[in-house]
Amino acid sequence: MGDPKKLRKKYEPPRHPWQGSRINAEKILTKEYGLKNKKEIWKAQSLLRNFAKQAKNLATIKTLHDEKLKRELLAKLNKLNLLKENSQLEDVLSLNLRSILDRRLQTILVKKNLARSAKQSRQFIVHGHIMINGQKINVPGYLVGRDEENLIEFLPKSKLSNAEHAERAKKEK
Repeated sequence: MGDPKKLRKKYEPPRHPWQGSRINAEKILTKEYGLKNKKEIWKAQSLLRNFAKQAKNLATIKTLHDEKLKRELLAKLNKLNLLKENSQLEDVLSLNLRSILDRRLQTILVKKNLARSAKQSRQFIVHGHIMINGQKINVPGYLVGRDEENLIEFLPKSKLSNAEHAERAKKEK
């Protein structure tokens, strides 16, 4: 069974480690999204793979329980702002890696102009300057829900909460 204190991997690495095209694509994504390492890409891919696997299993609805699971999956993806309100189960299969990476807290900080770059936003998060709905978040890979997106702000005790701070991104007019 294993030690309950030992956590399991939340990702599955690539089957073949030396594929030039995949390595180059991962390198581009790592730079674009300011990721620490390729494990973060693999975690997002595993999450996407799990959503697709659930959707495929639920495609042939047999019982009321399957219908409930289908609604729950669509509601979860809608809450994460990965799918629109009236999406179907087939839309889950159209999700891609970039759609998941775009929902990370690290990426949303850059989009909301709270940080100048993805690397800087990662630093703000890890150093404990960011909170969502009054709760401090220090995980850059946190998937931000639709209702939480407008509640992202700097901690009041943080020096970065001052809009005139030198490291804050300047708002474009």
